[in-house]
Amino acid sequence: MPAHSRRMTELAAAGLAAAALAITTMLAACGFRLAGTEKLPPILARPYLSVKDPYTDFAREFERQLKSQGALLQVSRQDATATIEVTKDFVEQRTLAVSARNIPTDYELRYTVVFDVKGPDSQLLAPQEMTLSKDYSFEENVLLAKEHEADILRAQMARDLAGMAMHRLARLK
Repeated sequence: MPAHSRRMTELAAAGLAAAALAITTMLAACGFRLAGTEKLPPILARPYLSVKDPYTDFAREFERQLKSQGALLQVSRQDATATIEVTKDFVEQRTLAVSARNIPTDYELRYTVVFDVKGPDSQLLAPQEMTLSKDYSFEENVLLAKEHEADILRAQMARDLAGMAMHRLARLK
């Protein structure tokens, strides 16, 4: 590569770096935050997370997001500053359409979560119900791929629901 071309490439890279820095600075100055980076209130510094099944997609993702925001999850209610209780964590699959041979061709996944927050002496957040749904097509000849697609959709809905829950928790005073 000629020296002139190499120099032009270096200048272009430097220009892109400067533009990225300028954009980052402007976004920070206007108060922009990435989704899920809202600070939790002090009452949620050491919460107890009560879930019926700690292995659901939502429960694992919610716990991960709480920890990533600095919450130190407690193993007992007595040591906690607040209790976050997930009373419903449910995924249902519904058939939307069937073929002429009576084989399902479209499904709807619906993920519903209900949670509330209690402080030491009062309810801080009334029960919050959140539901997301996604449709996906089904083809009998690619069964494993479609099952994998449903798993991915369910995990994505759990991430989105956990993010929505975190947003509501950040609004607590």
